[in-house]
Amino acid sequence: MLDRWTMPLTQAPLGAVARRFQAWGIEPDQVTVAAFVIGMLSLPLLAMEWYLAALTAILLNRLGDGVDGTLARLVDSPSDAGGFLDIGLDFVFYAAVVLGFALADPAANALAAAFLLFAFIGTGTSFLAFAIMATRHGLERPHFQKKAFYYLHGLTEGTETILAFVLFCLLPHHFALLATLFAVACLITTITRLWGGYRTLKALEPNGARNS
Repeated sequence: MLDRWTMPLTQAPLGAVARRFQAWGIEPDQVTVAAFVIGMLSLPLLAMEWYLAALTAILLNRLGDGVDGTLARLVDSPSDAGGFLDIGLDFVFYAAVVLGFALADPAANALAAAFLLFAFIGTGTSFLAFAIMATRHGLERPHFQKKAFYYLHGLTEGTETILAFVLFCLLPHHFALLATLFAVACLITTITRLWGGYRTLKALEPNGARNS
């Protein structure tokens, strides 16, 4: 929901970092992989309850996630392979953060973590399923020209996820409550994406077309 406002604000600082990386000969996919490795450090750090250190790894991962796409546009147009790698590693990273909190305090956090992972399945599958169909129909990206995939807006997008992770790390003893609230928001996103995506794609079908 907030991405349409936060993305324009981040383009200038991300561009400055990306230009420096370009001067050093660093490739976009190298940034993607490095950011993923750094982000995955949050899993053991969270399990050991080193929340501030984990937050640092999370924020560095998100920085790298923004820089890789910006760098790709400086070097050349973003590639399908790079976009695939980026989104695939993002989802693994998101799940790892939630797992880290479950490991930190299984008795208090495991159920809420499971609920949030369940909700992530909904947001992730609705995101990717619509992206596939949008590509098939040649739909453009009116609000997210700088994204590798076209997807529907939702209540929970990248900005909201980052804010949730920050709150989890700053208020770890309230993880169960915060994760539950965020999971509910993710489920709302899933419902609206499924409904919106269905209506969008149904309108593109010829009359009388049936579900495959």
